Amino acid sequence: MRKLFTSESVTEGHPDKICDQLSDAILDEMLRQDPMSRVACECTCTTGLVMVMGEITTKAYVDIQSVVRNTIRDIGYDRAKYGFDCDTCAVINSIHEQSPDIALGVDKSAEAKAGEFADDYDTGAGDQGLMFGYACNETPELMPLPISLAHALAKQLTKARKDGHMEYLRPDGKTQVTVEYDDDKPVRIDTIVISSQHSPEVPLSKIREEIIKYVIKPIINAEYMDANTKIFVNPTGRFVVGGPQGDSGLTGRKIIVDTYGGYSRHGGGAFSGKDPTKVDRSASYAARYIAKNIVAAGLADKCEVQIAYAIGVAKPVSVMIDTFGTSKVDEAAISEFIAENVDLRPAAIIDRFKLRRPIYRQLAAYGHMGREDLKAPWENLDLSIELRDKFCK
Repeated sequence: MRKLFTSESVTEGHPDKICDQLSDAILDEMLRQDPMSRVACECTCTTGLVMVMGEITTKAYVDIQSVVRNTIRDIGYDRAKYGFDCDTCAVINSIHEQSPDIALGVDKSAEAKAGEFADDYDTGAGDQGLMFGYACNETPELMPLPISLAHALAKQLTKARKDGHMEYLRPDGKTQVTVEYDDDKPVRIDTIVISSQHSPEVPLSKIREEIIKYVIKPIINAEYMDANTKIFVNPTGRFVVGGPQGDSGLTGRKIIVDTYGGYSRHGGGAFSGKDPTKVDRSASYAARYIAKNIVAAGLADKCEVQIAYAIGVAKPVSVMIDTFGTSKVDEAAISEFIAENVDLRPAAIIDRFKLRRPIYRQLAAYGHMGREDLKAPWENLDLSIELRDKFCK
């Protein structure tokens, strides 16, 4: 059966991604000074204004104004003619201390209070919720092909702007890729959509020609393209007003871009601005790690993992593994192995992946999953060796 599936990505200059990067840049600076910082930081931006808000408990001193302005400058909004710039935007700080009610459950889990644990992994989950991780064998990094290509195009669009090939481009941009599948195997690219903010004097014909030359051709394998592949570049005909001037931004509004491009289910929690005691972040990374290692071990062609928690409780209330009928061994046996060998208490996840480090701003654009380029620890394949030893003898 043939079907089409589409995923999108956005560049680091998209208003929502600006806010994700600001939130994670603030988190990084707090973790750099105080690895035990408790952070739930969100930002919003619009024309001439950034607002930083949230609940934070830390020993660190962070100059919020400087972090915000330096991050915006690094993204590329450094000139007033872009409609938003790092030096003239107002920065409002509305951060306050984390609720002590939440800290009661995070500092010491319900099980630890009951004397169940005899180790240091006694941190409770920072909230209730459900998190998903996914992997499939469509790409070398074991990600779905549509989101993998959409991210690659978005990164290349930014590279073409920053390396001078297309100096008239501005930071805001979006990419979208539609892949045609035959019996669940990707066979061709049906449609590519790229929209990029640009200076007003450049004609659409030049933008289209150079985006195809400098963005699409270096990324898309020609074997996936054919005469019927459709390419849309700035399909409205003009994209001069962009960034926070064109649309307000908000932390956590690109959760599908951050994960699997809609190819897998999502529990609804965002990542950016949250320290790793927040299972929205840490357990999503752990779920990806499990799913990826199951696929990498050759036990399934695709795998989705759900982990759910109760606030203040360390152990998950449920763990589900679904291979969509592609498993080469009994799913129940895989689940049993994971339960025995992967500790999914928040403190154990934090320790396994060393999550109290300032690593997050770099993840806040172009996806948190499949980031082998950043050596993200949840992309490691060490567990796949144990899985092969167990099931593939």
